[in-house]
Amino acid sequence: MLLYAGLRLVEPGTGELAGTLMALTGLFAVLRWGRGIRGGGALWLLLAVVVVQVISWVAGYLHHPEWMTDNPQVDRLAKWFLFIGLAWWLGGNTRATLLAWGLGLAGLVAVVFWPEGSLEQWRLGLQGVRAEFAIRNSQHDSMLFGSGLLGLVCFAGRCWHGQGALAWSRRLLWTLALAVCAVGIVITQTRAVWLALLVVLPLLPALAWWGAGRRLPRKAWWGLAAAAGMIVAGALAFHQPVTERLADENRIIARALEGDWQSIPYSSVGNRLLTWRASLDWIAERPLVGWGEEGRSLVIEHTDWLPEKTQALYGHLHNTFLELLVSYGLLGLAVVLALIAWIGLGTWQAWRAAVMPGDMALFGAGFFVFYAIVSQFESYGTFWTGAYVQNLVAGGLVTHIWRWQVATGRRIFPSLTAKASP
Repeated sequence: MLLYAGLRLVEPGTGELAGTLMALTGLFAVLRWGRGIRGGGALWLLLAVVVVQVISWVAGYLHHPEWMTDNPQVDRLAKWFLFIGLAWWLGGNTRATLLAWGLGLAGLVAVVFWPEGSLEQWRLGLQGVRAEFAIRNSQHDSMLFGSGLLGLVCFAGRCWHGQGALAWSRRLLWTLALAVCAVGIVITQTRAVWLALLVVLPLLPALAWWGAGRRLPRKAWWGLAAAAGMIVAGALAFHQPVTERLADENRIIARALEGDWQSIPYSSVGNRLLTWRASLDWIAERPLVGWGEEGRSLVIEHTDWLPEKTQALYGHLHNTFLELLVSYGLLGLAVVLALIAWIGLGTWQAWRAAVMPGDMALFGAGFFVFYAIVSQFESYGTFWTGAYVQNLVAGGLVTHIWRWQVATGRRIFPSLTAKASP
């Protein structure tokens, strides 16, 4: 799992296999030896998501068999639960979790400099051209840079704490990583990531101030001040391309707000608005169980009024939640929201019990808001990049939630597990 991103980039398919094997062995270990946690919410929600996908497939096979796959593809949502295996292997250990997250960030830095042509992308990006590294495309690059930056900001206190040569080496690495992520966010020119960071970065000090008893620790200011400085410097250095990219689509959004759908041109924002509008009709027709795992493709391929260029070049809706509703309806959305609630409440409980460190809980909260925003503009969760970062972050949080559960004997959703065997 820790090498998933790097392996996926070096040899397609290798990382997926390695991550899946680790996750499955971890899941087996939870079921075999996980006394006290195997009856918890994560396993029940995994079962629920499999059942929902089977129900959606059966309903679709009865209603539109010509558009359904031969067998239900339960991995589409089940891969969001690969964090179960990672959480088990981390064993509730904070140091192991920070190491896993650090390796994930190190892997990101490696793959944006190591592959052939990466340095050329940095050169072009610094000249105002939109950079695209060997990950998937600029949007996915930017999302990963944004996730890395949030982690660096939240854990700045740890990186700057201490004295001696080792402490200064840690500070230097932190500064270099922050610079890479901040510049990467600017040159990949993804507006959704800019928007998400504009929301989350001011939110982090407010949460830290509240969580610290309305007194923000001095060391927490390091990361926030550095991030603010990087953003200001980036805004000044790249003012022109950023302004142009933000201004390009304003008139298209204005047309959509006025209801003038016929004149919306083919463009990044234009295609999103058109496909989102089309998806609403499909969701309204089958709101409970959706259209099956191919629902997002059906919207684009079989909506007659969509432009031919959109149908030819786009295969998804650029919105994780709309794709979830189109494919699995309200049943699928309910399970995913239950998972989010379970992890969120569990993080809160583990932090209040001092099982999860405050900066880790802060990162979990910041990442949730960030990822929820960017997922409105790209279907990250349906690609390996989103599944990877989701599971990496969730695995670190859930391992502490389980540690809290084992220590206290309590559950996040007691009603769901009251009769479960310990």
